[in-house]
Amino acid sequence: MKKTLFSLAFVALFSVGATTTVSAQAAKTVMVGGAPMYPTKNIVENAVNSKDHTTLVAAVKAAGLVETLQSAGPFTVFAPTNAAFNKLPAGTVETLVKPENKATLTKILTYHVVAGRMTAADLMKAIKAGKGTATLKTVSGGTLTAMAKGKTIELKDEKGGVSTVTIADVLQSNGVIHVVNTVLMPN
Repeated sequence: MKKTLFSLAFVALFSVGATTTVSAQAAKTVMVGGAPMYPTKNIVENAVNSKDHTTLVAAVKAAGLVETLQSAGPFTVFAPTNAAFNKLPAGTVETLVKPENKATLTKILTYHVVAGRMTAADLMKAIKAGKGTATLKTVSGGTLTAMAKGKTIELKDEKGGVSTVTIADVLQSNGVIHVVNTVLMPN
């Protein structure tokens, strides 16, 4: 069961593209990493095209969860860019992708995934209802705190780090992706 949750989370983690939904938003194709993220394509078909998410894709491959990327979801994924991974201390990514660190890598990646589809409007509504913050339960079992800074959504991780959503509402058939500029870290 735990492995299934992790697998489903990784499916969502690579949802670095647009999705198909019943709403009028479904027709919107978003550009991510210099490539269009087509609403009619699944996460696998879109993720591999984003030049800004090659580190994320490599991490999912290292975790052995590529096969799960076609799961139905829905998931909300906060997808760190290559630049976000580059902010980590030197050698961190290289260490995490080693087979002996698979569990740690899985925990970090699934910490970026929330079950269900939460668009930016949904997140803002939850933040407003929470009088300035919204607590999001991640698939890894941790929590993220969503906050609004003007019209921008920020996320605070369990260690106090803050990440900004730089591209919101990249919709796909199995969820929604919000591109973030910092890797979120669980306790």
